[in-house]
Amino acid sequence: MIFKRLVPAAILVAALSIPPSTSAHAEADAESLVDALNAIFGKHDGLRAAHTHGFCVKGSFTPTAEAASLSKAPHFNSKTPVNVIGRFSMGGGAPDASNAQKDNVRGLALHFDIGGGNTTDLVMISAPVFVAKDPDQFLTLLTTVATKDKDKIGAFFKANPNATRQAEWLNARPVPASYATVNYWGVHVFTLTNAEGKKQVIKYKALPVGGEVGLSDDEAKAKDPDFYRPELKERLAKGPAEFTLTAILGEPGDPADDPTAFWPEDQRKSVTLGTISITDFEDDKTCDAGIFDPTNIADGIEGPANDKIFPMRSAAYGVSFARRTK
Repeated sequence: MIFKRLVPAAILVAALSIPPSTSAHAEADAESLVDALNAIFGKHDGLRAAHTHGFCVKGSFTPTAEAASLSKAPHFNSKTPVNVIGRFSMGGGAPDASNAQKDNVRGLALHFDIGGGNTTDLVMISAPVFVAKDPDQFLTLLTTVATKDKDKIGAFFKANPNATRQAEWLNARPVPASYATVNYWGVHVFTLTNAEGKKQVIKYKALPVGGEVGLSDDEAKAKDPDFYRPELKERLAKGPAEFTLTAILGEPGDPADDPTAFWPEDQRKSVTLGTISITDFEDDKTCDAGIFDPTNIADGIEGPANDKIFPMRSAAYGVSFARRTK
């Protein structure tokens, strides 16, 4: 299964032409952010700068009837299952990141095949918040961590408490027993538009159909550092790993421009959009042929207008892609 359009041409061209800089606009920050990630985790030829440790999978997405009531996007209106290419990964830029690391996010990135060789993408992590509200804060975080100076790192987090929320969330929960037994969130706010032009602000959340399953700290320590791959292989031999994709419905006052801010999920309504079914592994070359771009979204879906992290991710992924494919 190969999708023709895995990297938007404009992103790739921009990434190849971005000069090194630390100025405030998103395109310039992309180069600096990738450099900062490399300063922490090292440069690894041919590999991503972030979410380096992972593997490619495939499957399908089956929308619910309710999905079409929220969005006119093709994959939410399909009468048949939509092909999906995905990638499970660990956060950070270490190619050997341990699957037992508690304070590291798990990632699930997806290409939905919407026909004509085109995709619409969804990038999610196993926490409802990101670590920085804008590129400048993210760059400062990365460059501070790269110093390995405990006093400087401590001072940064004291001055930037919003940057601690993701780690606090993860550390308060057990290590996921599998990529297939943890919740995933799209930390950004999207606006869905249906065929009648009605708009609804939402956040994505994918919940494992079998429920969340975690490991105790002792159980996690006893595992091989790369236990997620064989665990998923054994799981898929018995049947697909399924997630219920939902839309958390936003209300006036919910923050829309800060991915470090929580939404009160327990006070918000949700709509089930469909089922993501992961059925098998896919050749890693399929995922490595492009990027999972959070800004690559179909008509009927709009990204956040004032969330500065959102476009930065696309630009930074483009820079990383250009470097690893030289």
